[in-house]
Amino acid sequence: MARFELKLPKMGESVAEATITSWLKDVGDSVELDEAVVEIATDKVDSEVPSEVEGTLVEILFQKDDVVAVGDTIAIIETEGENDVEEQTPTKNEKTVATEKVKEVEKTIEKASEIIATPLAKNSDSGKFYSPLVRNIAQTEGVSMEELETLAGSGKDGRVTKDDILSYLEIRGDISNEVEELNSSVVPKHIEKSVSKSVPVSINGEDEVIEMTRMGKLIAKHMVDSVHTSAHVQSFIEVDVTNIVKWRNKVKNEFLQREGEKLTFTPILMQAVASTIKKYPLINIAVDGDTIVKKKNINLGMAAALPDGNLIVPVIKNADQLNLVGMTSAVNDLANRARNNALKPDEIQGGTYTVTNVGGFGSVMGTPIINQPQVAILALGAIRKVPAVIETPDGDFIGIRQKMFVSHSYDHRVVNGALGGMFIKTLKEILESWDVNQDF
Repeated sequence: MARFELKLPKMGESVAEATITSWLKDVGDSVELDEAVVEIATDKVDSEVPSEVEGTLVEILFQKDDVVAVGDTIAIIETEGENDVEEQTPTKNEKTVATEKVKEVEKTIEKASEIIATPLAKNSDSGKFYSPLVRNIAQTEGVSMEELETLAGSGKDGRVTKDDILSYLEIRGDISNEVEELNSSVVPKHIEKSVSKSVPVSINGEDEVIEMTRMGKLIAKHMVDSVHTSAHVQSFIEVDVTNIVKWRNKVKNEFLQREGEKLTFTPILMQAVASTIKKYPLINIAVDGDTIVKKKNINLGMAAALPDGNLIVPVIKNADQLNLVGMTSAVNDLANRARNNALKPDEIQGGTYTVTNVGGFGSVMGTPIINQPQVAILALGAIRKVPAVIETPDGDFIGIRQKMFVSHSYDHRVVNGALGGMFIKTLKEILESWDVNQDF
C-alpha cells in the first residue's frame, strides 16, 4: 500500500492560507478520484479540496477551524501501490515564490492595520494566531485585539475557534444589556443616546428563524459599508437592441458549432461596456482617501448567482483585450464555476467596474449598490418587445422593437452627472449601431 499526502492547493496569487470549515470524509472512508474531501474558506470565497487519487482516508492532520498554509499536508490517503509516501515536494523556485508570497501578504496586513482607524483583529504581538473566520467575526462585531486576546481558546494550541468567539459575543451581549439598563436608570431620560441600534424583531412560535450564511453576512456588511461610503446617484437610459437580438438569433447555432460556446447576450453587452470604459477612463477609478487611483487595466466584475441565492462577482481580467469569442468563453466559464462553487479567490478580486444583469430575474431596471472600492456599477434590465416610434425618410411610424433599460449607479463624490450620463449614452450608441451583417 502507498500513502498519498493531500496538500492544500494553491488558490491564487494573493492567497497564502485557508481555514478548514468542514471535513466531508472521515478516517476510514473510501475516496474517489476528484471527490471532495474537505471544505475550506478564505476571506473571499468558500471552496472544496478534491482528492487527486483513489483510496482510503487514513489520517486527518488538521481539524475544523484550523488555519492551514498553502502547500501544507492536510490528510493522508492510502492507495494501492508499493511506495511508502507519494510526496509532492515543490521545487526550490516554487518554495522561494511561496515564501515571497507569504511575506508579501504579511506586509500588506501590517500596512493595512496601520492605516485603519478602528481596531481590527489580527495576529497579535504575543504570537497568538486567529483564523480568517474568527478575524471576520471579530471585525464585524467590533471586537478589538485587546478584547480578543482575553478569550481562552478551545482549539488546537489554545486557538480561538468560531464557537469560542460566538459564545463570547452572546455573553458580551448579555453584559451590554445589563450595563445599558444600569445606565438608563442613572442617566436623565431627556438625554438621548447618539448611538443607533437595530429595532428588535418580535418572534412568535410560528415564525422560522434562519441564520444568515457566512457569505450572506459578508455581503450584507459589504453593502452597508458601500452605502455609508459613497454618495450613490443613478442615471437611466433606454437602449434599442433589436439589431443585436436579430444578429444573435441568426448566428447563435453556427457560433455554438464552430466555437463550442453558447452565445448569450451577456458577452455582447460586456464587450460593449469594456469599449465604453476605454472612452471614459475616469469611470475606471478608485478612491483612496483624498486621492483618486486611475486603473490601468479594465477588469469587469460580473455578478453571478450562487446555489444558495447569494451573489458573487467573478472578474474578467483585461476585458477590453478580448474579442467576442474570448469574452463568451470567459463569461460562460466563470458563470458555470460560480454556480458550482468552484471559483478561486483571485478570480473574484481586482475588479475595476461591475455589471449586474437584473433582467435575468425579470426586472425591467434596478438601482445597484456600488461594489467598493469601485466608483460605478451598471444594471442591465430585461429585453422586452415594446411599441416604438421609428423615424424614416418618409416619416415616423409605430413598430415593435426590442428594448432594454440600463441603470448606472455611480459615486457622486468623484463622478459627476455629466460623466455618469455620457457613459451610458455612449454605451447606448455602441449597442444601437450593431451591424446585423457582421461576422463573429
